[in-house]
Amino acid sequence: MSTIKKLPDDQRKFIEKLLREDRLTLNEMLDEIRAEFPSATIPSRSTLGRAKQNFAAEAKRMREIQAAAEVLVAEFGEDVDDKAGALLTQAITTLTTDIVLTELKNDGTDPEKPKIGIDDVGALARASRAVIATRGMSLKQRQEIERLAREKLLAEQTENLEKVAESQGMGVDQIQFWREKVLGIK
Repeated sequence: MSTIKKLPDDQRKFIEKLLREDRLTLNEMLDEIRAEFPSATIPSRSTLGRAKQNFAAEAKRMREIQAAAEVLVAEFGEDVDDKAGALLTQAITTLTTDIVLTELKNDGTDPEKPKIGIDDVGALARASRAVIATRGMSLKQRQEIERLAREKLLAEQTENLEKVAESQGMGVDQIQFWREKVLGIK
């Protein structure tokens, strides 16, 4: 896919869109590319074929990862914060280790698998840190929403208790009993 990566952004994005849609043959894709970019140099059929095979393999792997994630979520249940964080950390560690081990064997001669540099590993580490931070923010946001909902519910319960107490002629001790023992309001 290296030849396709060298294309101008608009042409590369168009080809990637066609690959994602996966509805055309190679010849039909070439016709679409020619129609969209009549004056541009277009990739050869073999280059497009390799890109399609690589894209299909990556898509298959992503579907497998998605299926595994769905199984894990089903196994962990809905409230998976600690387990999911540990799983995400382990997945990132595994992915990084896999990349490093693959790169130790990579001599850079295959144009489809160029040698990954230290900048690429650093970018992966930064992306991993961003994923973990984003997940943490989501947890904090969810906790804040829960806190606000709880406060609102307690305020509504207190208001309702005061209305009922007034209409029923309840004393201060009875109101305090209902507030603390039944509603859990301190």
